[in-house]
Amino acid sequence: MAFIKVLAVLALVGACAAFPGGHAESYASLVQHSHPIYISHHEPEPQKHEEEHIILAHPKYDFKYGVEDSHTGDYKDQKEERDGDVVKGEYSLLQPDGRKRIVHYTSSKHGGFNAIVSYSGHAIHPEVHGHPEIQGHGHGL
Repeated sequence: MAFIKVLAVLALVGACAAFPGGHAESYASLVQHSHPIYISHHEPEPQKHEEEHIILAHPKYDFKYGVEDSHTGDYKDQKEERDGDVVKGEYSLLQPDGRKRIVHYTSSKHGGFNAIVSYSGHAIHPEVHGHPEIQGHGHGL
């Protein structure tokens, strides 16, 4: 019987210790800034709402650039023009296999984006003789 009483007291002490609501410590200081409250006894002036007229400029641009870097093998160019909602352009680049990829594109509000891709030149692929050796990472095969 004494064992049950001791067990009940320990359970009660454990429940009280686990109950939240202890005191917290904080190192932050609380600062309150009060501002005076002004009370007005007159009617506010009615706001005048005027419609803003937004004038959109007609979008029109054109640009052209090119890169010829023999050190890195980077060869490309691009040009594009826009007049209103119609964009036309083309770009080309030298691919790793030696062919030149040329892309002509158009884009418009009604026609969407359309591209025609063509290639010039011949692909150059190095010949591989024999079977490449398979290397294990020290674990054998």
